[in-house]
Amino acid sequence: ARASSRHFTTEEVAAMAFCMSSMALAMPAVGVRGRVNVARSSAAAPSGSLMAFPVMNGMSSVSLGLRSDGAESGVASFGVESGGKWFMISHGKKVARLARPADQRKALLRGLTTDLLRYGRVTTTMARAKAMRKPVEHMIQLGKDGTEHKKRQAEAYIYDKELVTALFEAAPARYAERTGGYTRIVRTLRRKGDNAEMAIIELV
Repeated sequence: ARASSRHFTTEEVAAMAFCMSSMALAMPAVGVRGRVNVARSSAAAPSGSLMAFPVMNGMSSVSLGLRSDGAESGVASFGVESGGKWFMISHGKKVARLARPADQRKALLRGLTTDLLRYGRVTTTMARAKAMRKPVEHMIQLGKDGTEHKKRQAEAYIYDKELVTALFEAAPARYAERTGGYTRIVRTLRRKGDNAEMAIIELV
């Protein structure tokens, strides 16, 4: 017996498209981070009723979290979406975030570095003390080198240019016998309120 093929009406196609779109919107937005090339089809565009169908592979572009950027260039990107906010997972990154975005974290470390070079001692949290040790010792190493290029590098990081001049005058004589380890971190009492681990970082 021959299998009879049934032709759907326009109303039935529209109803099925609405049901599939509703199911796609209800699915969680998960996907794989990466760049995916979307091939452009040179065939004629389908009718308006058929364009409402999502991709018939169990997961639509909405459910996969397909981003709309790069649509004109033919390149789409997938990612992990949480609460409508895209983010990247930093596996293997050893940089302390200090509960701040990159620009605010850099400004915080620049301010702490300037204060430590000005006063010689700063009381802060242990996480900030460990994070600021590297830029402080880098600035002192630049002062030991003493070239004009190193001075411009220090002026681009330290907020006070007069402090940079004083650093380049005092660092070569003060740390002539040292090749590193220009700072010392001393653990102190925890902070009242949130019980954060505190420390004193000072110049050796």
